[in-house]
Amino acid sequence: MANYFIIGGDGKEYGPVTDADVRLWIAESRLNAESRAKAENDAEFRALAQFPEFAAALAPSAAPATIAPLPPATDFLERDYELDLGGCISRGWELFKGNLGTLVVSFLLMLLVEMACAGALNLVTMAFGKGLLTAPIAFRLGYNYLFTAVISLVMGPLMGGLFLVYLKTIRRQTTSVGEVFAGFQNAFGQLFLGALVVSLVVNACMLPFNFVWQTKAGPLLEQMQHMQSDPAGMQHLLPQLLSAFTSALPLLFVCLIPVTFLTVSWQFTLPLIIDKQMDFGTAMKTSWKMVNRHWWQVFGLTILVGLVSFAGLLGCCIGVLFTAPIGLAAMMIAYETIFGAEKN
Repeated sequence: MANYFIIGGDGKEYGPVTDADVRLWIAESRLNAESRAKAENDAEFRALAQFPEFAAALAPSAAPATIAPLPPATDFLERDYELDLGGCISRGWELFKGNLGTLVVSFLLMLLVEMACAGALNLVTMAFGKGLLTAPIAFRLGYNYLFTAVISLVMGPLMGGLFLVYLKTIRRQTTSVGEVFAGFQNAFGQLFLGALVVSLVVNACMLPFNFVWQTKAGPLLEQMQHMQSDPAGMQHLLPQLLSAFTSALPLLFVCLIPVTFLTVSWQFTLPLIIDKQMDFGTAMKTSWKMVNRHWWQVFGLTILVGLVSFAGLLGCCIGVLFTAPIGLAAMMIAYETIFGAEKN
């Protein structure tokens, strides 16, 4: 059965959909002879009247003056799925080989913007470094939340745009490196809120560890700040700092349990916002619902993707520019299996 992509009356692209879906929408007067469409393997959109397979469906009635927008497909909510972890990685590798320039350059562009933003925020932190070390613990912890909010303003829309580039590449749709910035024009507020809320909830799970760490390590770090001209004195404090971290380590492991569960459950929040035009709340609920049907499969893929990226770090860190896009492609292939046109 052939698949098609349709331009709806709202100017948005929908699909892939089957030829039966197209005939149904023609019968419902939601599409007409002038509606733009293309087959899955076509390069360009053209009028439906140019498709012989739809001639009979178009013949009986005249086309309406306007075309109603097509609703976003949500049939995935009612179906199950099965992730082939090795298949996702291998297909990600094949996608990477066939679209090396687009995938690597778009990832590099995202990485450069992220590093620039993080660097600017770190400079601000360093400017107030001494003040932060002596500030109350509540203020220091609150500053971390402020840092998260500011970085989400950039990284939410930026990651949304990066996901869109990868999804369009998987679907063989026209895309470009510049579409990494599409999130700043399309669903900026929802992408920001999606990134912000997920980050704040995850940070809240880490709050017990951060509080204990700041309580134990804060005074030591403050002393080290004043002993920069005394290397021997700083060396004397290092065992105490290590001891403070070791004593807080069990709490860190406890905090990482909800962090891991929530991070995996909300894995697809930003792709759903940019791809399905959902608001952030609906996207979080949808990601949660679908991932938790097979949470361990998605978790397993997340671990595999992390290992692939880590392998790139071993290559003098330069290799991550190639391994990370492979992992990202694998994750978006999993997204297509769960939320896209693929049926299991």
